[in-house]
Amino acid sequence: MKLLTCFPPGAILIPAHNAAPVIDRALRRLAPIAELGTAEICVICHGCTDDTAERARKYAGVHVIELETASKTTALNSGDVWATLWPRLYLDADIEIDPDAIARVFQTLQGSIPAARPLYRYDTSGASALVRAYYRARRRMPSTRFALWGAGVYAISKVGHERFDSFPTVTADDLFVDHLFSANEKHIVTTVPVRVRTPLTTGALLTILRRNHRALAEMPHASTSVSASEIVLSVRGLTSALDALAYTVLAVASRAALPGRHPGTSAETGRNAGTRIVMTRNTQ
Repeated sequence: MKLLTCFPPGAILIPAHNAAPVIDRALRRLAPIAELGTAEICVICHGCTDDTAERARKYAGVHVIELETASKTTALNSGDVWATLWPRLYLDADIEIDPDAIARVFQTLQGSIPAARPLYRYDTSGASALVRAYYRARRRMPSTRFALWGAGVYAISKVGHERFDSFPTVTADDLFVDHLFSANEKHIVTTVPVRVRTPLTTGALLTILRRNHRALAEMPHASTSVSASEIVLSVRGLTSALDALAYTVLAVASRAALPGRHPGTSAETGRNAGTRIVMTRNTQ
């Protein structure tokens, strides 16, 4: 793990809901940044009934805010009120990110670029064959590589944050932020890729895909850029054709009997153990 000796200033805000099983591995990676003291790090526990806050307080240089209500939106806005430095990196509590990746993102946002994120890769270790096929198909789709959503982490400069007063109550904050900026305003920084753990089972993946459909329904202006033609063009042989078929079948199945959205549902409360929520824009 490489760390720049002069870490650029900025704030790292981590909304966390019952994140005790994962918060330590995230904060261990951030400990060298906290020791340098040039960046603000805050874990915002919202509606936690476990010991997430106690675990986070063990790390020197990490500030902890506790909120009674389980609302990621409220947590994000509370973090913004607390923080004083820019740019700001919003990090899901189950994401492990290399300090050098954060430094490079912060450096990128010191210029004219208003929004950025690091590279990411899918970790399908232990996942079912169908889940692995789905994410292999996604990896081949160019439209999934150039947006802010999907990595569990994104960052905004002070000027970029002026596009909105506060985070609205939506299911997917990363999708909301992504659509505030044009393609040439967003930058995918070349970094050590962030590991995005995928669902392990088909049922868990379908739950996530249904949540993603609800997120898109909340924002009618949101682009559904993964098209049938893009899936067809991703096929290069038998294996990729089977992957594309798996992707299409799951995308169609996830639209069936969509459950209603419950008020106050947060990104964390929709998770299954050992899974990451990954925004997927489907038109199948």
